[in-house]
Amino acid sequence: MLRKLGMIVLALFGVVALAGAGKPLPARSVGNWNATVVRTPIDSHLLGNPNAKVKLVEYISYTCPHCAHFEQESDAQLRIGFIATGKGSIEVRSFVRDGIDMTVALLTHCGAPNRFFANHNAFLRSQQTWIAPVMTATEAQKARWYNGPLPSRTRAIAADLHLYDIMEKRGYSRAETDRCLADTALAGRLAKHTQEAVDNDYVNGTPSFVLNGVPLAGTYSWAALKPQLEAALN
Repeated sequence: MLRKLGMIVLALFGVVALAGAGKPLPARSVGNWNATVVRTPIDSHLLGNPNAKVKLVEYISYTCPHCAHFEQESDAQLRIGFIATGKGSIEVRSFVRDGIDMTVALLTHCGAPNRFFANHNAFLRSQQTWIAPVMTATEAQKARWYNGPLPSRTRAIAADLHLYDIMEKRGYSRAETDRCLADTALAGRLAKHTQEAVDNDYVNGTPSFVLNGVPLAGTYSWAALKPQLEAALN
């Protein structure tokens, strides 16, 4: 099912999955590992010590309510007890399920790497608000979301779901937001990385986690993940 989904995403967006996104940025000087963000060659973002003993990878879908719930439950605890110490890091990878996912993922990547996690948090914390118009969207609106060039589709979604308002509150101008929504190369790579996650059996639902290179089966919540992190740290 997920394998088919990944191919559908690639087809919907009609974008070429270009390889490579440059080398990771060097870690900043350490005083608080929560201030260190690295953008990886696979377009993910790593928060914390890049050389941490325990490396957690999270696959996230921005339209997934369980992902929003996980963010609310785990964010403070991960930052205080896991990332700040330098013993753990978390790498967030986008898993794009549809056009709305892709639109929000492009917006979280907007700007310098050190802005990603605040963007990520802003969209997950407000998910119930911005996703609500999907339920009442007209067929004409949905047609704009999935037809035409990528920039016109993502801008239509951003307008109809009031995503521009979130970006404006984050300090982005309309022009900056539109440039991010028109990033066809990044959209292609995110679709490609999603398909690779499916092919490698890393994702069976969202959120999904990989701990020190090992996919965590049956782990979709903070309650299930926390004891596994504690065991790895000890």
